[in-house]
Amino acid sequence: MMALFFAMIDFPFALYIQNTIREGAREGVRFAITQQTGAGGQDAAIKAVVESYSQGFISDAAIAAGTATFTINYYSGTTLALVTGTGSNGEGNICVITASVQHSWMAPVWRSAGILSFNASSSDVMEAPPLGVLPSR
Repeated sequence: MMALFFAMIDFPFALYIQNTIREGAREGVRFAITQQTGAGGQDAAIKAVVESYSQGFISDAAIAAGTATFTINYYSGTTLALVTGTGSNGEGNICVITASVQHSWMAPVWRSAGILSFNASSSDVMEAPPLGVLPSR
């Protein structure tokens, strides 16, 4: 009975985690394309937005522990090649945010099956920066 009870919690919780990670990635990209920034640079501000929308599943502690990953990549809007360095967050480039979380089953029946991996990514085209000045990454 306990295994069944935990299974009834596991499945909705897995859906909740997936939806939360997707929302975090989506909101991170929406924030990124508007060229907003903070004291630590644009990438740090984007990461803070993703962390706040992921409700603790993506955090510095989870990333350090290896149970979560988070990446921000910029691609050329014309060639789709990866762009790095200064100007990579320029107008017309594509911002791609990828996040993943690993979670173990609670139900003892599925513990031997391993860890669940939840992945989400979102992308959009960068807008023109305010006043024509690109924020630092």
